[in-house]
Amino acid sequence: MTSAHRTPSSGHRAGPESKGEKLATWADGRVGLFAMAKPNLRKIFPDHWSYMLGEVALYSFVIIILTGVYLTLWFKPSMAEVIYDGSYVPLSGIRMSEAFKSTMDISFEQRGGLLLRQIHHWAAVIFIASMLVHMMRVFFTGAFRRPREVNWLFGAGLLILGMFDGFMGYSLPDDLLSGTGVRFMEGAILSVPIVGTYLSFFFFGGEFPGVELIARLYTIHVLLIPGIMLGLLVAHLALVFYHKHTHSWGPGRNNNNVVGMPLMPVYMAKAGGFFFLVFGVISAMAAIAQINPIWAYGPYRPDQVTTDAQPDWYMGYSEGLIRIMPGWEINLWGHTLQLGVFIPLIIFPCVLLVLWLYPFFEAWVTGDHREHHITERPRNNPTRTAFGAAWTAEYMLLLLGGGNDLLATHFHLSINVITWFARIGFFVVPVLAFVVTKRICLGLQRRDKEKVEHGRETGLIKRLTHGEFVELHEPLSREQLFTLTAHDQYAPRDMPSSTDENGVERKIKWSEKLRIRLSRSYFGDDGQITKATAAHHREHATSDHH
Repeated sequence: MTSAHRTPSSGHRAGPESKGEKLATWADGRVGLFAMAKPNLRKIFPDHWSYMLGEVALYSFVIIILTGVYLTLWFKPSMAEVIYDGSYVPLSGIRMSEAFKSTMDISFEQRGGLLLRQIHHWAAVIFIASMLVHMMRVFFTGAFRRPREVNWLFGAGLLILGMFDGFMGYSLPDDLLSGTGVRFMEGAILSVPIVGTYLSFFFFGGEFPGVELIARLYTIHVLLIPGIMLGLLVAHLALVFYHKHTHSWGPGRNNNNVVGMPLMPVYMAKAGGFFFLVFGVISAMAAIAQINPIWAYGPYRPDQVTTDAQPDWYMGYSEGLIRIMPGWEINLWGHTLQLGVFIPLIIFPCVLLVLWLYPFFEAWVTGDHREHHITERPRNNPTRTAFGAAWTAEYMLLLLGGGNDLLATHFHLSINVITWFARIGFFVVPVLAFVVTKRICLGLQRRDKEKVEHGRETGLIKRLTHGEFVELHEPLSREQLFTLTAHDQYAPRDMPSSTDENGVERKIKWSEKLRIRLSRSYFGDDGQITKATAAHHREHATSDHH
């Protein structure tokens, strides 16, 4: 009787399995992790510094979670009043809420508490800033196009939720500065017609400030919004894996491949090192740059307000809307409609909504249903780039408007002049930014076309036989020619004929007319410079200028 012996295959270690290998084999037989992970371990990620912006947001979110868990061990989300008897002598004997006192204890009584508190706060600021910059990178390069529109919505949802969660976390210490911000929010809620009073009573549990606000903000800040954000983050990363990562323009790159490094081991090693680099930079900022010193403000009291009261930068544009809005109000049938607050309250989400829904607007204008895995150079879509610049300029102007008092005191300017500048600039600055940015993009497109047709300027002057002086041009490499000419250019839509094939008058909807006008604005003669073709290049390559 013969017995068959199995010969170990090449690549597998002969001999008994270690305990770790046995555990991994046992887990794989019941969960199937190896089979699920193996196809994704060699997934390719493009290698470009701009793609690290999303990782900064991811890592700062992880830091927020880690430090937040520590802070929850000591923080008491209660508005019950106590007398402070801690080590910070200037506040000794002052009546304050338990929320403020526990935050003071974290800062001065717990070992490393102040450092971790500041790491948590700085990480939140960097988290929102990196998300915004990451979205701007996606926007200006057109990486939101099909099939990534849903992922754009997930990213924008993370940004908006992060802004509100940051505001709530900023309000939890119940200090005088954050209390002023909550009072600001109460005024916005009260401005809602008819139901504003009821909403305020529901939110605060009675008259402002009530006794339940901190506990409610704590639950929303620690459980509700982070849970939703975690779900959106997982969905966002899952779609990145499913759709494959976009990569930038260049030779050898097309919609059917991704040029970069594999996930294992190269990208994971770089990502791990980058995480610790981000953690180290945030920790250094927390150690040397003070943020939110609540002991300098003191506990919140409704009859007091701090000078130079400012929210964190990401909510500053909402305050700018309030400050530049005239104090208009309407009295009708015994009701007062406070337009000076209600109109900014309506504009506040619209500013974010315009950016959030832009991918669907552009897809409607272009009618392009193809999949795009190559990003665009911002100059090759001048109208979109100009729109993004106008949005950014509007946002920055509102930030300046929200700090009009600081600008007035620090630069010795009239606060009325600053306010009126912001009011006028609200309508003028975006238009100027749009026009200037579009002209710059068109100029860059024209320069690229000239480089393709004539080559690179060398600065050397040559005299021709008939006496003309010309500048010598150096031909571009094939790689440079590909980069400058590989992008697609849409043709503007044409207006359909007024009659159909049967001679019957055709009815054109107003939406279709608007779509055609927008298409001409985007891709007409004033919207883009026609790129050079291979024929143009060959024609100019034979001239004496080379």
